Amino acid sequence: MTGLLWLGALGSWLFVVTFLIDGWTRPGYRPVRHPVSALALGDRGWVQKTNFIVGGLAITAGAAALPGAVDSVLLGVVVAVFGLALVASGVYPMDPMRGYPPGTPEGDPPRFSETHERHDWAGFAVFGALPVAALVAVFVLPGTGWKVYAALTALVTVVSMARFSQAWESDDPRTGLIQRVFIVTGWLWLGIVFAHAAR
Repeated sequence: MTGLLWLGALGSWLFVVTFLIDGWTRPGYRPVRHPVSALALGDRGWVQKTNFIVGGLAITAGAAALPGAVDSVLLGVVVAVFGLALVASGVYPMDPMRGYPPGTPEGDPPRFSETHERHDWAGFAVFGALPVAALVAVFVLPGTGWKVYAALTALVTVVSMARFSQAWESDDPRTGLIQRVFIVTGWLWLGIVFAHAAR
């Protein structure tokens, strides 16, 4: 079980490292504006698709070991939902839009594909499950420090999720940056929780 927990930690952290490096080095991609999901498009799209699927599977595997490590089936289930939703995000990529990949018209397409709609549903699960996991952790993790850290993570992810939703609807030029606040905060916290449980 310890190995699965470390797998979950590595999956969480490497997901962040991968999309940050890929985003900063991808021609035509603007990390401040474009969402992480857009990295699954274009010639190098396989990198982020793999990142979604491998990271999601690693986190799901770690989630299977959480109940025995922190004595909370609920936390394990919520994290597993989060991990599986990440896998689905890789299997069903978003549509090209808002200037990416290069040559794509600005704005949204007149109609979204079924694949894009499935990606959106997976995204709802990702962005919903992580704050819930942090909130559950407030009540199940021992020690004041861990409870405070989980509470702060829940607060930051809820606020950044709401702000990202607004930014996405208005095509705010900082949409990608706002999303990255949610992802970096949540994924790093989850990796630390896995590592703590493994020890």
